[in-house]
Amino acid sequence: MRDENEIGGVIVECAIELHRGLGPGLLETVYEVTLARKLENRGLSVARQVSIPIEYEGELFTEGFRADLIVEGKVIVELKSVEVVSNAHKKQVLTYLRLTGMKLGYLLNFGEALMKDGITRTINGQL
Repeated sequence: MRDENEIGGVIVECAIELHRGLGPGLLETVYEVTLARKLENRGLSVARQVSIPIEYEGELFTEGFRADLIVEGKVIVELKSVEVVSNAHKKQVLTYLRLTGMKLGYLLNFGEALMKDGITRTINGQL
């Protein structure tokens, strides 16, 4: 059973390989389906477009958020294909982590010229 850091390492490796192969600037959905397959080929379970419920005033709402990928039920991956990642994008990952209780998330921006510049690692609490 892999821990979050091991899973994260595989995610980063696969994202870099994918970016080298496809290049920057395609639609997010293209990167989502291809990254999910790449991770599955590496032996990881991947869920796509996972609803993240939010509780407000005692009611549970499932319509609020969707995580692009959840890997091994432990790591959230949010994908972008934009020129510049905003602070709102980064906060989105942290919000997802807090709502799910997960500890590790990645914001991967495939719009960057170099993938290493498009990787933001977010920790909720301590790993």
